[in-house]
Amino acid sequence: MKFSTFTTLEEVVYKHLNIKAWAEDDRPREKLIAKGRHALSDAELLAILLTSGNKNETAVQLAQRILNDNQNSIHQLAKLQITDLKKFKGIGEVKAVTIAAALEIGRRRTEKIVEEKQKIISSKQAYDILKSKLTDLPYEEFWVIFMNRRNSVIRTECISRGGISGTVVDVRLILKPAIEYLASGIILSHNHPSGNLKPSHEDILLTKKVKEAAKLIDVSLQDHIIIGDSSYMSMADEGLM
Repeated sequence: MKFSTFTTLEEVVYKHLNIKAWAEDDRPREKLIAKGRHALSDAELLAILLTSGNKNETAVQLAQRILNDNQNSIHQLAKLQITDLKKFKGIGEVKAVTIAAALEIGRRRTEKIVEEKQKIISSKQAYDILKSKLTDLPYEEFWVIFMNRRNSVIRTECISRGGISGTVVDVRLILKPAIEYLASGIILSHNHPSGNLKPSHEDILLTKKVKEAAKLIDVSLQDHIIIGDSSYMSMADEGLM
């Protein structure tokens, strides 16, 4: 093998060095200790979880490739299942589970912060409560927020799970817990894995059906929120209720 310059040779050798042989400032763990977690890139943080790469890549290079294949987006990465992660050379079950667990911890931290603000007076507050549950899912789920007369949250509950294109929702499964929890108001929500926030014809019909049925038990349907990758659409805000 021939190299045109010493710099090129240096780069090739550096590429295949074990991560422990890198300069200390270039090693993710040491960099985090010396400069703090905010100094690390997404790839470097992911590399710490990986601990090692594969025959041809260091942990950082493998992390960069994984992120690159997922639009360099942590949100996109969080959508991957264990089987998806294991398709990358160098990722076995243990590493895949480690990545999934770390991303879930991040979701739960966000969810815990939101739980401290349980009174809902806007669609944004409802979205903040629900986004950690519905963002990044590769399939549809349908959730309901049950509230008292002060619009304080009594409970949030998953009513149904479905496939990529939809989920079946029985109105009785929404109203039964509303009666049990003595709820005065409810907010419906489901995700669109495609990221398209436009409500379908079925979404609008279901919303109207639940609204009319809820009136019979003196429960107010306040909103139906559709959640995408990192945003939402409120049917109440859009005048579709």
